[in-house]
Amino acid sequence: MTMTADTSARYREFKMPDVGEGLTEAEILKWYVQPGDTVVDGQVVCEVETAKAAVELPIPYDGVVHALRFDEGTTVDVGASIITVDVAPGSDDGAAAAPAAAAPAEPATGAEDAEPKGRQPVLVGYGVSESSTKRRPRRGAAAVPGQGAAASAGAAIQAEMNGHAAPAPVAEALTRPLAKPPVRKLAKDLGVDLATITPTGPDGIITREDVHAATAATGVPEAPEAPASAPAAATAATPAVVAGGRETRIPVKGVRKATAAAMVGSVFTAPHVTEFVTVDVTRTMKLVEELKSDKDMAGVRVNPLLLIAKALLVAIKRHPEVNATWDEAAQEIVVKHYVNLGIAAATPRGLLVPNIKDAHDRTLPQLAQSLGELVSTAREGKTTPAAMQGGTVTITNVGVFGVDTGTPILNPGESAILAVGAIKLQPWVHKGKVKPRQVTTLALSFDHRLVDGELGSKVLADVAAVLEQPKRLITWA
Repeated sequence: MTMTADTSARYREFKMPDVGEGLTEAEILKWYVQPGDTVVDGQVVCEVETAKAAVELPIPYDGVVHALRFDEGTTVDVGASIITVDVAPGSDDGAAAAPAAAAPAEPATGAEDAEPKGRQPVLVGYGVSESSTKRRPRRGAAAVPGQGAAASAGAAIQAEMNGHAAPAPVAEALTRPLAKPPVRKLAKDLGVDLATITPTGPDGIITREDVHAATAATGVPEAPEAPASAPAAATAATPAVVAGGRETRIPVKGVRKATAAAMVGSVFTAPHVTEFVTVDVTRTMKLVEELKSDKDMAGVRVNPLLLIAKALLVAIKRHPEVNATWDEAAQEIVVKHYVNLGIAAATPRGLLVPNIKDAHDRTLPQLAQSLGELVSTAREGKTTPAAMQGGTVTITNVGVFGVDTGTPILNPGESAILAVGAIKLQPWVHKGKVKPRQVTTLALSFDHRLVDGELGSKVLADVAAVLEQPKRLITWA
């Protein structure tokens, strides 16, 4: 008989969570534990890949791993049990039989095993329910002195991690700092005692920012980031080679699957128009070299992409109507008064487009820092789903591959995307004479439902004008 966490006090089923973006499935990339291993609250047990990001999943309780429900490379539906943990190892309680480990857990049926109405899966465990969580009493289990208190404490801690209020005033639960498993792991890695931190999160919950602030205040050096995990391709199912070796079939999953769906949806939903302009960026390249030695830019990476991003932000400020989206259901054009600037990044997992939130409010040094963090995080495979949500416009730098330009496809929900070609030394008429100048070609694709040719042309021309005469960053901004 297969049992879930609601029907067994000894064995707990940890289910594949929804990372909060409405995803329905995830692929198990790597297991960090095996049956028989001891696990503690907050310990990362596996890495999974959704259509948007690779995410490490921490276990929300202590115990010993009893069974892994799926092999690496398996795609699992959200809500399916992926690991069984014995939270009372050594117990001879016959009433709490181990769940069947030979097959994935089946959804419980019947009124007794039904999940409480309104519970929603979140990163770990379950979200807040409409009423407090109740567990069915164990049948045939005699009362053991002290066991009820221990169970209540465990329930209080589990409820705390899942966003519930404590179900009973248990001393252990009340004295334990409130923090979610990933935050507990961060504090443990940095050597910070959660009991010494003043929480700033809702309901007194300690956040990641609180931990980092405590680290800075105490002067404790932050632990170096763990090395990037192996590319998803290394752990995915082996591509099938057909007879004769003349073809290879590669399963479409994860980022590739999501990218394909998004691109097809974009092309067949938004009427694309792409315009091009070739521009002399010699002055911009000189400014890049000057900024590299500027003390205000110390510690950040300065490159042409930084000034191109700033030029696009200036153009959007001059033509805010381009920063909009089409609401088909309401038949409205929604103009955004903020810019979440997406940067397309090629990674071992495929194309990712994280974005810089409120890029329009950032100074040049702040923008440079955000760009550096965004790109490095993407290449290390640590981009979170939240970092890829809410973009308004995007830049794709195809010039790094040595090509002149392209016709970029819009990110779904966005109105414009700027492609930047390779910057090359070319003959150019400058002040009446043909001279070698550094030249590039820009391409702007836009949604013609809400961006007319005139508006699109003005935006592209303004970006080119800023790159040709960088002093316009001051005069126009």
